Amino acid sequence: MNRIVKKEKLAENITRIVLDAPLIAQKAQAGQFVILRPTEASERIPLTVADTERDAGLLTLIFQTVGRSTAELEALGEGDFVQNLAGPLGRASEFEGMKKVAVIGGGLGCAIAFPQAKALHERGAEVDMIAGFRNSSLIILEKEMKEVSTSLTVVTDDGSNGKKGLVTDALRERIEAGAKYDTVIAIGPPVMMKFVSLLTKEYGIRTVVSMNPIMIDGTGMCGGCRLTVGGKVKFACVDGPDFDGHQVDFDELIRRNNMYRAEEKEAFDRYHTCNLYKNVD
Repeated sequence: MNRIVKKEKLAENITRIVLDAPLIAQKAQAGQFVILRPTEASERIPLTVADTERDAGLLTLIFQTVGRSTAELEALGEGDFVQNLAGPLGRASEFEGMKKVAVIGGGLGCAIAFPQAKALHERGAEVDMIAGFRNSSLIILEKEMKEVSTSLTVVTDDGSNGKKGLVTDALRERIEAGAKYDTVIAIGPPVMMKFVSLLTKEYGIRTVVSMNPIMIDGTGMCGGCRLTVGGKVKFACVDGPDFDGHQVDFDELIRRNNMYRAEEKEAFDRYHTCNLYKNVD
C-alpha cells in the first residue's frame, strides 16, 4: 500500500494528492499513467501521472470526483493509504524533433498537459500553453503551467477570468499571428480535442492527443479502452495514450465514453446515500 503524503483541493471536485511511491516515481515519464484502488472494494481508477519527485520518491496525481471510486479516493486523507497502485503504464510521450509546440489543456486535461509542457521545457523547446476552463473558479495549475512555458494563455467559456473564448479561438489567433508550430499537443475532453485537431488540420500542423477512454485492467487484455485510429482498432492503455489527432475517430470515442454515465451516477448516488445512513443514530 502507498501512503498519501499530501492532499490539496485545487478547485470544486478536483483534488491533488502526493503519494509515497518510490518505485513508480523513479520510472514514470510524461504521458504515462497509473491504476489504483482506494479501498479493497473499489474499482480500478486510471490516473495520468501529473508530476514526480524522483529523489524523494513522490508521485503526484490529480483527479476529479465524478463517481463512486473517485469519491472513495477523495474520502482518504493525509496519512491514509491507497489499497493498490500499479504503474507506470502506457507508452511515454515522444518529444523528438519538437522545437516550437503549442500545448493545450482543457479543464482537468491541464493536469496531463502540464507534465507534457514541463518535459518539453526541460528539453529546451519553446512552449506556448493554452488552457481552457468553464469559469474562473475551475482554473487549476495556473502558476505551475506558467513556470514551464514560454507563454501561457488562460481562457474561460464565460470570460470570468477576463479572457472569454475557447482554446481553439486562442490557438487560431496565435497561428494567424505568425506562430510556426511544428506540433500541437491537445489534452482534455474528447470534443475539445476533436475541434483542435480539425483546426490544426486546416494548417497542416502535426497534432498529438492523449486518450482517456473507459479503461479497466490497463494491460490490453479487457479491450475496454479500444478506439479507432486511422481505421484500425487501437488500445489506449498499451498503444497510447498518445495518438495522431488527425487519425482518431472522435465521434466513436465520445459515444463509447457516454455509455455508462447513468450507471456511474447511480453508483455515486448510492455511495453517498450509504454514507448518509451510516451517520444516522
